[in-house]
Amino acid sequence: MNASYVTYAPNQDLLLPPSLQEWLPEGHLAYFISDTVDALDLSAFHARYANGGPRNQPFHPAMMVKVLLYGYATGTFSSRKLARKLHEDVALRVLAAGNFPAHRTLCDFRANHLEELSQLFVQVVRLAQECGLVKLGTVAIDGTKVKANASRHKAMSYQRMCETEQQLRAQIDELMARAQAADEAERNEPELDIPEEIARREQRLATIAAAKARLEQRQREADREKGRSDDDDRRPRKPDGTPKGGRYKRDFGVPEDKAQENFTDPDSRIMKHGNGAFEQSYNGQTAVDAEHGIIVAAELTMCASDAHQLSPMLDALEHNCGAVPEQTLADTGYRGEAVFEALADRGTDLIVSLGREGRDIAKIDATSMPRTAAMAERLQSTEGKAAYRRRKHIVEPPNGWIKSVLGFRQFSLRGVEKVRAEWKLVTTALNLRRMAYL
Repeated sequence: MNASYVTYAPNQDLLLPPSLQEWLPEGHLAYFISDTVDALDLSAFHARYANGGPRNQPFHPAMMVKVLLYGYATGTFSSRKLARKLHEDVALRVLAAGNFPAHRTLCDFRANHLEELSQLFVQVVRLAQECGLVKLGTVAIDGTKVKANASRHKAMSYQRMCETEQQLRAQIDELMARAQAADEAERNEPELDIPEEIARREQRLATIAAAKARLEQRQREADREKGRSDDDDRRPRKPDGTPKGGRYKRDFGVPEDKAQENFTDPDSRIMKHGNGAFEQSYNGQTAVDAEHGIIVAAELTMCASDAHQLSPMLDALEHNCGAVPEQTLADTGYRGEAVFEALADRGTDLIVSLGREGRDIAKIDATSMPRTAAMAERLQSTEGKAAYRRRKHIVEPPNGWIKSVLGFRQFSLRGVEKVRAEWKLVTTALNLRRMAYL
């Protein structure tokens, strides 16, 4: 007896045009992103095309924003992969509604609207606040290292720069001498395009010189923060300007020999990751509301340390939500007497781990560090311990979701301003994904 199957006719044309709303199940993430973007203010995107004229017909900004946000929310960050999925992925076809922008178009749209895309983060946070998903009762702040779009093998130390600079100058001088040699001598030399070789070495020399200048400028700024001046003759000085004992190892503004600069993304820094590896990276900062795990502030810094980032994060949080949280939790990396002093009157109950310093309160000098001593006592109390225990469960999961669920482990863009905008785009996508299923 022949089996009876459900009708299968792959070559049968559809008798009626299909409806996009029938392609995905109700409650799909694509529908939520589409409805949310329609509720956002996209006037900044439209302003770029206001005087484009009839011949300039770009893709609709709302469609492009939906496609980018859905791509980031589902782990597709490459414009090439996103363009291919517009043909293969049903959800993206629904969002694009019959449009198929090329990968270059998607890449250019993201590059041209980085500022506008980063501003969507604030709108989404405020929308979550209106929906009751953000309470600002307890907020935890933490940083996570994300790889830059730069290879650590394309970096050079200051010492190596000085050595290579001398070698290149010697090679250029030698090539110039060969270029001026007699025709008879040139016949015995191997074939070589001397002008091209000179230009290539001069370009390399200019690149190294620019990298050296950036390192030296950075070192000058760091030395000034330590109280040094360009005429200190390597002698440490007291606040009144009189010399004190000892000598500095380096002249003012001269970097250490091991200080490095990357040629592909000079703004990135070598940072140590949780697995112990050192990579060219940026330090992404997140502030997470305890109610539903919504990221209410997302900033980014080139410094591997979290020190001095607590106050800027609270500033960003207040700008995004219009208020500071009742309680703020942070780990040891944010501690500091100056930090506690600056945030004393901020209106938030600050609980920051002191690490080893807080284990022995008796060793903390309450006279010189009264805020640190008070924080140590707070952390020793039952209430302080219970509050700080919540920090890990509030802020670390979103950082893990970004890297493991979304799969975002490396930035696509280069330069701190572009990377900062991409970080906000990633956190916006994660917030939308969280909101869709709450």
